Amino acid sequence: MSTATNVLELTDANFQESVLQSSKPVLVDYWATWCGPCKMLSPVIEELAGEMDAAVFGKMDVQKNTTGTKFGVMALPTLMIFKDGKKVDALTGVPSKAKIKETLEKYV
Repeated sequence: MSTATNVLELTDANFQESVLQSSKPVLVDYWATWCGPCKMLSPVIEELAGEMDAAVFGKMDVQKNTTGTKFGVMALPTLMIFKDGKKVDALTGVPSKAKIKETLEKYV
C-alpha cells in the first residue's frame, strides 16, 4: 500500500530542480482543490508512485503556482510527463491507471 509520501509536492520554486533537472522521467499531476476529477485521480497517482521506481511523481496545485500555465495547462486534471528537462507527453481528464502506466512506461 503506497502513501502520498511517494508523491512530491511541486511548486514554482522547486519545479526546475525536481522536474526539469531530474535524472528520471517525471509525471506531473496538475490539479486544484475544487476539481472533483482531480480528487478521483489522486489515489491512482499515489498507487503508481508506489509501484514505479523508474519514475518520479509530483502534484502541482494550479491555484498556488503558475508553472502549469507556462506549459499550456488548459483543463484539469492534466498529467504531463517530462524527460531530460522537456515535456514529452500529456494526458487530460481521468485516464485509467493502465493508460497512465502505459504512457509513462514509454519514457522509463
